[in-house]
Amino acid sequence: MATQVTATAQRGSTFLQITIALQTLTIFLQAVSAGLLLTSSYGEVLHSVGARVMYGASMLYLLAAVLAWKPGGGSPRPVWHASGFLVLASVQVVLGIAHVPSLHLPLGVLMFGLSVLALARR
Repeated sequence: MATQVTATAQRGSTFLQITIALQTLTIFLQAVSAGLLLTSSYGEVLHSVGARVMYGASMLYLLAAVLAWKPGGGSPRPVWHASGFLVLASVQVVLGIAHVPSLHLPLGVLMFGLSVLALARR
């Protein structure tokens, strides 16, 4: 029984690491597409699509945190981190749609830093 719980916790932890890495990658790609937004005609489309992918990655991160916590018996701390990150992603999307770059850009940098920090902690 203990072996089964340990294996479940291991899978949940691995899935959590993968989703944090995916989230970090999508935020980095958003920075790249933001640069393309300023220099090319297709940058706006890439940034818009990337925003949806990044938001989906944030939701997947929350799902992975819940799955690592509840059935795997892990700490609830990653659930709080993922929930907070989803809130930040929601604010980021609203600021992007409202065209408020003075807050949108620094929040994006903050989100990337927090995501790298979460990735380094795992």
